[in-house]
Amino acid sequence: MKALAELVRAPAALTVPGDAVAGAAAAGWPFGRRTLALTGASVCLYWAGMALNDFADRDLDAVERPERPIPSGRVRPETALGVATGLTAGGLGIAAAAGGRRALRIAVPLAATVWAYDFALKNTVLGPATMAAARTLDVLLGAGGRRAALPAALAVGAHTYAVTTLSRSEVDGAKPVLPAATLAATAGVGVFAGRGGLLSSALLGTYAVTTGGAQYDAVRDPAAPKIRRAVGAGIHGMIPLQAGLIARAGAWRAALAVAAAFPLARALGRKVSPT
Repeated sequence: MKALAELVRAPAALTVPGDAVAGAAAAGWPFGRRTLALTGASVCLYWAGMALNDFADRDLDAVERPERPIPSGRVRPETALGVATGLTAGGLGIAAAAGGRRALRIAVPLAATVWAYDFALKNTVLGPATMAAARTLDVLLGAGGRRAALPAALAVGAHTYAVTTLSRSEVDGAKPVLPAATLAATAGVGVFAGRGGLLSSALLGTYAVTTGGAQYDAVRDPAAPKIRRAVGAGIHGMIPLQAGLIARAGAWRAALAVAAAFPLARALGRKVSPT
C-alpha cells in the first residue's frame, strides 16, 4: 500500500477537491452530495494520471529516479497501468452517477486529456497547455460545465500552466528567466483572482507568498533542488488559490474547509514528493 500511495502521489490529491468546490461556488451550485461525489471523481482521475505518468516514464525514471515504485521493483508496470485504468473507470462512473450526462460531457474529455498528456503530449510543446486544460476542465466538472465558472477555471489553469512549465527543469535546473516568468505568472493570477473581500484577499495573499516565495528563491538560485522546491510549492499553492476563489464567490465556510487542507498537504509533501 505504501508503494501504491507513492505511485499515485497520494498526498498531492489534497490539491484536487478545491477544483470541484471552486467550480460549484462560481456556478452557484448548492454544496451537497453531488459536489462531494464530483470531488471523488476528480481525485480518481488525478490519481489515475499519476499512476499513468509513472507507467509511461518507467524507462526514464530508471535512469533519473530509480527510487520510484516501478524502477525500484516495488510496483510492476502492469499493476500501475491497471491502477490507472481502474481509477479512470471509477472516476467516470462516479461523475455519471453524480451529475449524469452534464458531468460526463466534462469528465470524458478530462480523462482523455489526462491519458493524452501522459502518453503523447507531456514532452512536447503542448505539454503544459494540456495539463492546464485538465485542471481547467476539473473546475468546470464541479460546476456542471456552467460558463459562470470559466473565470475561476482559467485562473486555476493559468497557475497550472506556469507550474508545469517550471517542472520540466526540476531534474537539471534552469536559467533564472524561467522561474522569473513563473513568478510573474503567479503575480498575474493573484491579481486576476483578487477581487473579493477580506477572506479572499488573505487566502490569495497566502497563495502569493508561499508560491511566489519559493519561485523567487529559484530565481536567485535556479539549481534543480530549488526548482523542485518551487514546483512543490506551486502544487500545494493550488489550495489557497482555490480557497481564495471560493471565498470570492461568497462561500466562506467552504473556502475555510478547503484552506484547512493546505498545512496538511505541505506536511505530507515532506514524506511523499508531489512532483
